[in-house]
Amino acid sequence: MRGSGAYEGKYAAAVAGYRVGPDYIEAHRAYVAVGPDEHGGRVLGFYSLVLAPPELDLLFVADEAQGRGIGRLLVAHMLSEARAAGLDRVMVVSHLPAADFYHRVGAVRIGTALANPPAVLWDRPEFEFRIPSE
Repeated sequence: MRGSGAYEGKYAAAVAGYRVGPDYIEAHRAYVAVGPDEHGGRVLGFYSLVLAPPELDLLFVADEAQGRGIGRLLVAHMLSEARAAGLDRVMVVSHLPAADFYHRVGAVRIGTALANPPAVLWDRPEFEFRIPSE
């Protein structure tokens, strides 16, 4: 996550304090996309779904794995998990470079999260995934 090209330069502070370790995984529903054996079984992406309030807390795809549909698969999985948990919507505060991705995978812009210094010095778009019942 901290090695992502999307969080270089001015964006580095936004993830500097994040740690996705055992304590985080125990407290959140975290899922990974693992590459096939030719990639050494490496984690290619992951996301975390918070149920209350419903939020996509993190979604990352490794730089070298982007453009292969892994992000779309993670979003589809998240929507399935959210539906199974009885949610009708999931909010996400987007990193600026990821805003177009969220729009392309069906999220609807609902507002703006204001800057939160010192970690986040810029406003961020807020999106919502609306989850139809089956």
